[in-house]
Amino acid sequence: MTTEQSPVLEFPAWLHGTTAAILRKVRAEGKWWGREYLETGAFPQPRQMRAVAPGEVLVMHSGAEFDLGRTGWWVHLFGEVFTRLDECVQKQERQPMEEAFESFCLSTPWGALYHAVSPPPPHSAERMANRLASQLRFWEVLQGPRYAFRFGKRYTLEELMEDLWHKTLEAWCPQGPASVREHLSLTVERMARANREESLEAVLRVMPAVVEMDTDLKHREELRDPGFLRERLSALPTKKFEDLSSAYIYAVSGQLWDWYRELERH
Repeated sequence: MTTEQSPVLEFPAWLHGTTAAILRKVRAEGKWWGREYLETGAFPQPRQMRAVAPGEVLVMHSGAEFDLGRTGWWVHLFGEVFTRLDECVQKQERQPMEEAFESFCLSTPWGALYHAVSPPPPHSAERMANRLASQLRFWEVLQGPRYAFRFGKRYTLEELMEDLWHKTLEAWCPQGPASVREHLSLTVERMARANREESLEAVLRVMPAVVEMDTDLKHREELRDPGFLRERLSALPTKKFEDLSSAYIYAVSGQLWDWYRELERH
């Protein structure tokens, strides 16, 4: 169930402070959530929340801000929670726990934002459609802050999502709506119902853009060749293809690097 939206944006209070203090609190909160899950099978809301004032800056990436002693919102450190959760359960129990925790996170504005900006694996079309749909549900309230993702730059929500998702949006909806929010909405609709062939076409459209972006990749002619890419994508096992079927650029980049290394060996 989605948390009822409040006109005041609130994030877990332990994401505000200095990086050292936040890391201590995030690790403690991750262990607490793990214990609660083992006891009840559910994740409670954070024990203390803090309002995010309009215009406050949320740091969403470690490379966006280097003054680690500054007091502020270091939202990217939320990722440390996952490590602490995994420590609380046996290996065979991690997947259901991780899925339950993601479902819980996506019912909150802070969790939906994190999963749209720094989505952990897997990156299937179905999984990413659900994550982006959750972020869209909190769009209005998430417009208040400013976001730091690249050093020296402050984004509005629209600018952040355009920067992170433009190539993927164009892959799913070429020449889509000018509004980032509408483009995301249309992409979510197509992603959510896509079959393998439709996902393959989206991945094919985004791959040349990813090659262009990643200047360290060699064998660039092959890695931009539609015939080569289609043949390799079609040959991928179902599980491996699903992991990049959203056309999320970092998942696609990982596959391109796998093929690059294969080409280097021949």
